[in-house]
Amino acid sequence: MEHFLASHGYPALFLTSFLAATLVPLGSEWLLVALILKRHDPALAVAVATAGNWLGACTTYGIGVWGGPFLVRRVLRIDEAAEQKAERFYARWGAWSLLFSWLPVVGDPLCLVGGLLRVGFGRFSLLVAGGKLARYAFIAWVTAKAL
Repeated sequence: MEHFLASHGYPALFLTSFLAATLVPLGSEWLLVALILKRHDPALAVAVATAGNWLGACTTYGIGVWGGPFLVRRVLRIDEAAEQKAERFYARWGAWSLLFSWLPVVGDPLCLVGGLLRVGFGRFSLLVAGGKLARYAFIAWVTAKAL
């Protein structure tokens, strides 16, 4: 499977990054590293991964805005503990917590809670895209230094 995804380059990176930012338990960093090691353009790879991951986060945000508690509990099966953890993060840091949407475990619920709490989409987009871009850029930089 890894070889299949790595051989499909940027489209596979976009799809993997998109799915990783939804509530699908998947990571995309490994594919970014694999593509850079295969000599793909690091700047383009970071842009593709960031765009896919941001759009996935927007999907999760939209679920929060329009799906509400029914989808959260019944369809997505987000447990109360994960939602409360994200809400506590919001209570402490407010919308700025969206800069941490790239973190495993709490990142997707943060985007979902951002939608549930109706954080403005412009603010949501800037904070989420900024955090995700910083993460992918750092991973690409470390990978390029290792070459």
